[in-house]
Amino acid sequence: MKISVQSIHFNADKKLLDFIQKKVNKLDQFYDKIISGEVYLKLENVEDESNKITEIKCLIPGSQLFVKEKCKSFEEATDLAVESLRRQIERHKQKKAAAAETAAKVVLTATALEDEY
Repeated sequence: MKISVQSIHFNADKKLLDFIQKKVNKLDQFYDKIISGEVYLKLENVEDESNKITEIKCLIPGSQLFVKEKCKSFEEATDLAVESLRRQIERHKQKKAAAAETAAKVVLTATALEDEY
């Protein structure tokens, strides 16, 4: 999967970029049809400690998944974002399987009706 990482208003170090790449690549284990991913790292100008935002946009056939997490560190935000994306992918796969099952039932019913006539 192709992943692009953009850090907005700061320069991310190599260690952080490698960590993000490793975490996001694990999504391939759950769904091998992921086309690409975009990761945005932002620093929010607030007094609160949890001012680091990770946004991940994941392109899959027929859909686009998006998640945004805000935490004290980019690593923590990335962990939460990847876990949230994993759940979204699972739901997407379940919906797709249910739709395929329904379509198969419709075809079988139509075939059975044709056989009766």
